Amino acid sequence: MFNRRVPSRYRFSRPLVARVSGVLMAALGVVVLVVAVLVAVVSLPVLVLSVVVAVAVAALVVVMAVLSRGTVVALEEAGYRIRFVRGVGVSRAGWKDVGSVSATTMAAERYVVLTLHDGRTTTVPVRILEARPDDFVRDLQAHLERGYGYRQIA
Repeated sequence: MFNRRVPSRYRFSRPLVARVSGVLMAALGVVVLVVAVLVAVVSLPVLVLSVVVAVAVAALVVVMAVLSRGTVVALEEAGYRIRFVRGVGVSRAGWKDVGSVSATTMAAERYVVLTLHDGRTTTVPVRILEARPDDFVRDLQAHLERGYGYRQIA
């Protein structure tokens, strides 16, 4: 089972990182192409193109590093924290603030919804995480139980 005393950290799934990286590469390629055409047509210095290419490569490396290494969901002893996900709702809360947890499907996507006692919600799209959805839910439940002070009886 999961060690509930150790914080759990979840990253973006590899397919999502690959998709975002591909879109970013295509967009940066278009920018480099436009600058190359401008250098040729307007007679800008070639240094401008070199700088744009260097910045594009650096931006791609930084974004890929953040996406592949950055923690998206952190389940800690005191509570949870979610980063880099738009529209998640409440991105950070303590376990004692969580009133209920449910799994739901919206638009053919699976989500875990944490409802806080004050009615606010946190919605986690499990597809974006580098973990099996059932494993994530079990780990979340284990952290939540520990946060409420529950112990498993051997």
